[in-house]
Amino acid sequence: MAKVSVNKHQPVYQMPTNPAAVRTKRYALPTKKYITLAMKNFFKAQIKWILLPVALLLINAVVSITGVYPNIWIYVVIFVAVILYILFWVIQFTGITQLAQYKPMFEKFSYEIDQRQILMKMNAKEGSIMKWEQIQDVYKDEDAYVLVISRGQFVHLPFSIFTSEHDVKVFERILKQKEFLKEK
Repeated sequence: MAKVSVNKHQPVYQMPTNPAAVRTKRYALPTKKYITLAMKNFFKAQIKWILLPVALLLINAVVSITGVYPNIWIYVVIFVAVILYILFWVIQFTGITQLAQYKPMFEKFSYEIDQRQILMKMNAKEGSIMKWEQIQDVYKDEDAYVLVISRGQFVHLPFSIFTSEHDVKVFERILKQKEFLKEK
């Protein structure tokens, strides 16, 4: 960042910009959308663990049918454990929306996206830079692109924040060049 002084008592930081970058409108991620997307990403990452309760149910069904140890309580325990596990993560992601340290995730940003980085600007002088190496996965939703950084952290870019159809195509080309989106 280049330091541009407005007065000698308070330095102001000028964000570097690229004239060829894709610029978006200002957008703030709604908290309900965050919880929905966080749970969707969580389930996608945890899909292999669904086999554990299914295996326990099948083992119990076989043991009950053969008469070795007939019981019903294991069905209730597995069901309650699955519900509590899901509820735990819903509470975690809901709590993130309330914590002060995560408030910047829900502030309005405009984005400048180029081959080098994603510049997240709060205003003309404040913002942060996200390098492409920080992004683990990208997928195209029905109404947006979602850039996954980690569990519970992502950037949601709805199609409506792009200023033109050309900007959407340029952004998609950048994602394909970075090998986040596959060629069709």
